[in-house]
Amino acid sequence: MTEKKNILLVEDNPDDELLAVRALKKHNIVNDIVVARDGQAALDYLFDESQPLPALVLLDLKLPKVSGLEVLQKLRATERTAILPVVILTTSREEQDLMDGYRSGCNSYIRKPVDFTQFAEAMRQLKVYWLVINEGPPKNGRAK
Repeated sequence: MTEKKNILLVEDNPDDELLAVRALKKHNIVNDIVVARDGQAALDYLFDESQPLPALVLLDLKLPKVSGLEVLQKLRATERTAILPVVILTTSREEQDLMDGYRSGCNSYIRKPVDFTQFAEAMRQLKVYWLVINEGPPKNGRAK
């Protein structure tokens, strides 16, 4: 039996957090969802060697303490988290944010739909691809 991995949701807006969790649960996601409400809390969680790395990080850009882009850059610069799947999940419509996200090493960039039905569908597709279809890196981040 494979180990059930967490999803780390990095989101400072309580309404967006609730929508994301609700949308994921609506589609019977079995992974536990860990929430970090600012960039520093996300880094503390991800760099805590006693915590297993999540299967996926859903990362907002506009965060207190440490921005989402800074979080992503620190993840990519650290061996433990360098290949961790990171999906930017944001309301930002700025083309520069899109470009900066990919330049910083995000695996995907999703603009949050305003409508809950569309948001739930986006979460369903995200779940299917990242947690079912996609084959993630090995647990320790190294090939055997």
